[in-house]
Amino acid sequence: MNESLDSFKQLNIMKNSLTCGSSITMYYIGGKWKAAILWYLMEKKQRFTDLKKLIPQMTDRTLSIQLKKLEEDNIIKREVFTKKPPLKVEYSLTDFGKTLIPVLKVLSDWGTELKTSEKYPIKEL
Repeated sequence: MNESLDSFKQLNIMKNSLTCGSSITMYYIGGKWKAAILWYLMEKKQRFTDLKKLIPQMTDRTLSIQLKKLEEDNIIKREVFTKKPPLKVEYSLTDFGKTLIPVLKVLSDWGTELKTSEKYPIKEL
């Protein structure tokens, strides 16, 4: 079955079982690393090693798991190039994934404002 169709079937199931729109959003971008991965995919395609360099705190295993989950949810696509060695794999946002760009930007703006605010101090991460 078409991956995009699977993702939208899954979304329809969630629409019927989750009462809050933010719950649906967090299903897709929730967790410690998904938003960071998506942030770096907003601008351009990235290879696994590029993402690893951009987010060095994340283990290879965690990055691999998160990329697979985002791909299963049709948020990102994985493109494998096999024309010539070595094998090259690139990740990019799907059209569905691109709908998250405004959400990610608002979340980033809020975090940046909080980070620089004296009124609302944040704990050390």
